[in-house]
Amino acid sequence: MSGLRDSLDLIRMVRPEAGTAAIDHEIQAERASSLGAAEARVIKAIAELKNGEDRQHWLTEAQQAVWAYFMQRELIGFRRHADVIRDLNIPPEVLAGLGSMPAKRQ
Repeated sequence: MSGLRDSLDLIRMVRPEAGTAAIDHEIQAERASSLGAAEARVIKAIAELKNGEDRQHWLTEAQQAVWAYFMQRELIGFRRHADVIRDLNIPPEVLAGLGSMPAKRQ
């Protein structure tokens, strides 16, 4: 880790404004990776929901996945979700339950 720190120190001495560029790039890459993983979870849950087996489980899973995906998108600045709703073909029944908590099993 000190290699990266030494490199950043050298960059700051030569061009101070570029000192955080490497870290900013890392942060953006992590955001993109995390958003991609959240989208993959949505795609899987919707596919399983359409499969028809254990429907209630996958409806709840899809609702939670879509809600988490939307929250993550909003945290990085994407406020409109109409395009991803259309592109991922998110069913209305999933959208209707966003933010709801499943009942606790007794």
